[in-house]
Amino acid sequence: MATVPLTPTDIEIATRAADNFTRIYYTAYDSPTRVSELPKLYRPTSALTWNGTPFQGADGVVSLVQNMPPTKHDIQSFDCHPIPGTQPPSLLIVVSGSVTHGRGPAGNPSATSSRNKEGHPRVFSQTFMLVPDASAPPPSAAGELAKYYISADALRFVG
Repeated sequence: MATVPLTPTDIEIATRAADNFTRIYYTAYDSPTRVSELPKLYRPTSALTWNGTPFQGADGVVSLVQNMPPTKHDIQSFDCHPIPGTQPPSLLIVVSGSVTHGRGPAGNPSATSSRNKEGHPRVFSQTFMLVPDASAPPPSAAGELAKYYISADALRFVG
């Protein structure tokens, strides 16, 4: 099967989609409504691996975040790689940044050890595979962003 080559327009649209997705995802993650908002980005077949622990689908996302302390993500960079073969192309997105769980070091009780990870920023790398959502209406105009869902998501703390 011949692969359809990516055009500069495909790459520009994919980069805009990745920028949009990154903002939406981490805003939802850091919001008080994350338990209801984040699962909307996944499907029952979505695979999630959080620092080596596997979860499945929207229900897995809920079980991961429902008892997690508040978070604040600081995104340093992201790369987007459109995957040829589909139109619109699937997207491989790699995000780097830091995340603070809890209210920051000042929010920890005074007896908390400085070695306690909660409240201190941790460096992370997160990789997403976004797949066009076949159930979403197609873009109505050239250059409009397709709707995607998270097919795979892997986060690893690196610091």
